[in-house]
Amino acid sequence: MTGPAPLLQLRGISKSFGRNQVLSDVSLAVRAGQVHALVGENGAGKSTLMNIIGGIHRPDAGAVLLGGRPVSFAGPLQAIKSGVSIVHQELSLAPNLSVAQNIFSHREPVTRLGFIRWRELYRLAEDILSRMGLHIDVTRPAASFSVAVQQLVEIAKALSQNARILIMDEPTSALSDHEIERLYGIIGDLKSQGVAVVFISHKLGEVLKVADEVSVLRDGLLVGTLPAEQASRDEIIRMMVGRHIDDIYPPKPEGEGGELLSVHGLTREPAFRDVSFTLRRGEILGLAGLVGAGRTEVARAVFGADRPDSGSLLLEGKPALNSSPAEAISRGICYLTEDRKALGLFLKMPVRANITGASRRSFAGAAGMLKHDRIRRESMGYVDELGIRPFDDLANVVSLSGGNQQKVLLAKWLCAGPKVLIVDEPTRGVDVGAKAQIHRRLRELADQGIGVIVISSELPEVLGLSNRVAVFREGRLAAVLEGDEATQETVMRYATA
Repeated sequence: MTGPAPLLQLRGISKSFGRNQVLSDVSLAVRAGQVHALVGENGAGKSTLMNIIGGIHRPDAGAVLLGGRPVSFAGPLQAIKSGVSIVHQELSLAPNLSVAQNIFSHREPVTRLGFIRWRELYRLAEDILSRMGLHIDVTRPAASFSVAVQQLVEIAKALSQNARILIMDEPTSALSDHEIERLYGIIGDLKSQGVAVVFISHKLGEVLKVADEVSVLRDGLLVGTLPAEQASRDEIIRMMVGRHIDDIYPPKPEGEGGELLSVHGLTREPAFRDVSFTLRRGEILGLAGLVGAGRTEVARAVFGADRPDSGSLLLEGKPALNSSPAEAISRGICYLTEDRKALGLFLKMPVRANITGASRRSFAGAAGMLKHDRIRRESMGYVDELGIRPFDDLANVVSLSGGNQQKVLLAKWLCAGPKVLIVDEPTRGVDVGAKAQIHRRLRELADQGIGVIVISSELPEVLGLSNRVAVFREGRLAAVLEGDEATQETVMRYATA
């Protein structure tokens, strides 16, 4: 592709971790004022390549050139000083520090004596967030906000560094359509300023919308680079997986079973109030709405992670208002959290312990001793079924790619044998092949009579999977749409009215 001279060049980059060869002889060029998309299945090497550019890892072979000159960063701070910033897929904020401190970490405005000028710090943070259309209290701890807001703070942090090269690794994974459109505008502004953007995403519609060039990785190898105007979704998928994915949404379940779960007047101020809905056996119920509408907060209350102020819950006609997640699990209500890193997984423990962690008691014998052979068979069964890689249930979860971590989290709740399974962003950070696999598995669960609740920032995912869609707006249930009533236009009308 002709155009501006490359601002960033990678030549023959190779990297292995132990016996695992992650990248092999990868070369590509990223140009100023353009968006270069990088796509590939989970484990293809995308994040490792970006971590090499950002100074987190060093390549075993090859060279990184910035402005035509070879560079070798000693760490992320040196990369940032050279104009390279990364918005990581996994949140890297300091949870107990304020939003403003996170955005300007190690770059706070100070007096001559070294004291932080707090008013100026807060003003600078408010200014950069307002450019993104986000108006929040920047003095509050980052952890007090939703994952979606924290994702926007991560992006603001990178923007504040005035980078020449901005790497975005799954930047929209927790954002609603409204926030994504806002991000597109920011990317357009960056391009006009001559910033080179590397955009990593499994959402191919986004890739084709924002990219000037698209590079595809498969198994650590560069399959090819295409100008965006010559790329199509089908061609990119074929290059990614070596095959065609005909349809990532399976036929919808019948959902004709009787009432399984009933929620009446559930309230937890100020997050949500007076929420009532039902879930049928064999049904997939979608929860839609803008970020902050209350969907996740309602799910946490049903799961017993947060105590509601009032309201009731019936499971199979019996009272089931849970005082804790352990009580919910014992009743067969399971919840796949949107934040796998902080709330869903034991990152430093093996895959096996994570998969069986929520159902440990079911593997105990009469004397209370664990049946380790059965635990191994069960965990390896899910590793095989879901295609978790590496094919080793003793591998520590922290060493897995984000998409494979997501599969481990799903396996954990499948192993628990749910009656009701709530999945919050079930395909976050997951490639298109694995996404289709997870969708099929949710359909199979519904076919078995399990009630499934899907929360997703991807509206097409909610519509493609669900029998009915419950739309939330500002903490209230605005509408429950049946079948053909649920369209993108109708959902957004109720979500924003």
